Amino acid sequence: MSKHRGADALIRVLRARGVTQLFTVSGNHVMSVFDAALDGGMGLVHARHEAATVHMADARSRVSGRVGVALVTGGPGHANAVSALYTARMAEAPLVLLSGHAPRSERGMGAFQEMPQADVAAPLAKAAWTCAAADEVARDVARAMDIACDGRPGPVSLSLASDALEAEASAQSSAAVAKEGVSPIVDARLIDAVVERLQRAVRPLILVGPASMTRHGARVAAALDDAIGVPVVGMESPRGIADPALGAFGEMLAQADCVLLVGKRLDFTLRFGRPPAFSADCAFLQIDADADELLRTRRAVGDRLAITGSAAAQTALQALADHASASNPQRHAAWQREVRAAIAFRPAGWGRAVSGDEGRLHPLEALRPLQALLDTHPESVLISDGGEFGQWAQACLQAPHRVINGMAGSIGSALPYAVGARCALPDVPIVATLGDGTFGFHASEIDTAVRYRLPFIAVVGNDARWNAEYQIQLREYGKNRLVGCELAPTRYDAVCAAFGGHGALVTHGNDMAAAVNRAHASALPACINVMIDGVAAPRITRA
Repeated sequence: MSKHRGADALIRVLRARGVTQLFTVSGNHVMSVFDAALDGGMGLVHARHEAATVHMADARSRVSGRVGVALVTGGPGHANAVSALYTARMAEAPLVLLSGHAPRSERGMGAFQEMPQADVAAPLAKAAWTCAAADEVARDVARAMDIACDGRPGPVSLSLASDALEAEASAQSSAAVAKEGVSPIVDARLIDAVVERLQRAVRPLILVGPASMTRHGARVAAALDDAIGVPVVGMESPRGIADPALGAFGEMLAQADCVLLVGKRLDFTLRFGRPPAFSADCAFLQIDADADELLRTRRAVGDRLAITGSAAAQTALQALADHASASNPQRHAAWQREVRAAIAFRPAGWGRAVSGDEGRLHPLEALRPLQALLDTHPESVLISDGGEFGQWAQACLQAPHRVINGMAGSIGSALPYAVGARCALPDVPIVATLGDGTFGFHASEIDTAVRYRLPFIAVVGNDARWNAEYQIQLREYGKNRLVGCELAPTRYDAVCAAFGGHGALVTHGNDMAAAVNRAHASALPACINVMIDGVAAPRITRA
């Protein structure tokens, strides 16, 4: 067969851009790409659901700092995958979803699985379009990868007509794959004005969004914190100001007199800038890659938005750090210490928390022993899904790499996240924490992990209910209006073992540490099924 098909050009451009692995589910429209992958040296991780491929690419991108790539078939395969784009978009994860597509020669004729795929994906992606010709495949894939990384990172959807993949492409069509454009430069006058305004403030803060909370992004943010002496705080949780990982930070935010937003949206997580979350006279500064975000902030706070500018978050943070090296970082030292102490605060009783029920653990009992494993490697990974158990995990565990469900507030991605993270980091501890409701979304990806020998430890907090919604019902409607949130106390450890992984059931706090050690030693995808109290997520205050 020809080795100059559109499919071959696709594999060549991905390899030239450093991609070595595709997360995929097979299907009619993309079998030419599977064929091309054999000769092109491209690894395939064949998952069990199309949405999982996007979650895997998402986690790989966040952990590695490189664009993740998912490959699915057209029609229903594309539709399944699109559901995961929203989580990646809100997490600002750079990835490309490549979807097969009905042949262009049959468009509008009722072709097999014909669907307006770009239109379906467009609201959830940074960009979405359909590549129609073999000679355009390489260029479009390179363009998609560039868009995913530029400005505010995020997912891009590119549909590939099957006849474009199967047709002959010119040898030159896959040659021009270098990233176009020039290195971004931030207006020096903007940086001067922002730094001067922060230095004049009494209690300034710098807030950054999800793109600045990856391992690399956090290093840049920390460098700015040290250089300028103004607290730099990352926010990526749908709980926003009430994020348990931020301790009592909300108390400090309410005292700030000047807040710089760098790639951080003034959205529901910040209560739209309104009192009492913010002081009524707090001034705002904002640097963002999206002009629409600047306009939205202006609508929310009006004249309190004193300075605005356009730049990608990482570029802006680095420029601010470079400029601030000539400033006086000690000016706000006391305030910086106060903010750090508030974020680090956890109630004293957490270290002694135990369940009062026989055969169950308090979430903290289940989670505390995991920190010792995470501390054994400088590149370990903590994955935390949504729900109440996930909030306890985010509050009490730390790791160099943290991958959470993000601003979308979705659940179900933890197991495919673990697969994607393991593909990026083959030899580090990876711990995923998730609730029992969450486990059901992508339980079959344990099979994927077993087939490809991708070990991780999944700790399932099993309270036999959808506890986040249960707590809403209890709080808002009363205990006599609890309905539709019950689950069976399923043996999720046995499910994992049935797929070929390692399973363990824990019902006593004293057994948890040993269970973690055995799971790690197994070198298999592992599930520790922990029977826990169905307690609400922590709400941390120092009052």
